[in-house]
Amino acid sequence: MDSKKKLSPEQAEALLSTLKTRFEKNMSRHKGLKWADVRERLEAGAKKLWSLYEMENTGGEPDVVGQDKKTGEYVFCDCSAESPKGRRSLCYDRKAQEERKEHKPKDNAVDMAEAMGITLLTEEQYRALQELGPFDTKSSSWVQTPADIRKHGGAVFCDYRYGRVFLYHNGAESYYAARGFRGTLNV
Repeated sequence: MDSKKKLSPEQAEALLSTLKTRFEKNMSRHKGLKWADVRERLEAGAKKLWSLYEMENTGGEPDVVGQDKKTGEYVFCDCSAESPKGRRSLCYDRKAQEERKEHKPKDNAVDMAEAMGITLLTEEQYRALQELGPFDTKSSSWVQTPADIRKHGGAVFCDYRYGRVFLYHNGAESYYAARGFRGTLNV
């Protein structure tokens, strides 16, 4: 593993403590799951722990939102009230970033997620997250865009307003201070 993508023992322990506190404070997000089992899985996967550190470091407040029935992996998702602050003002992907003529953003959502070792939420995952509480009531988040939309230059994002999830489209090269992205990671 790349030495840059490895946490020091102190960083790892601090992150595990933060994740445990969040896990215990939000039991409704992961009914029937036990922290000891999650921790055991986390300690076995240093690379995934680094990805969770990056999620935390960019304001995502990752938490367990379920368990994959096929693999047994725990599903972590960004659970910050608003789209993570350290992942905003990004266009959708590299192609959109490169095609932007002026005022190019510092990065794009797809590449940033990949560099962090996480995956952008799908629309379905975004809607499932909203079942756990209201997220993005003042911000919005890019979600995985279907290829047929992307080939026409568009990308999709979601937010939560008026008690429901809305799916919108925009040019993939657009970016806004209140739009970022949420990620997911299976551990």
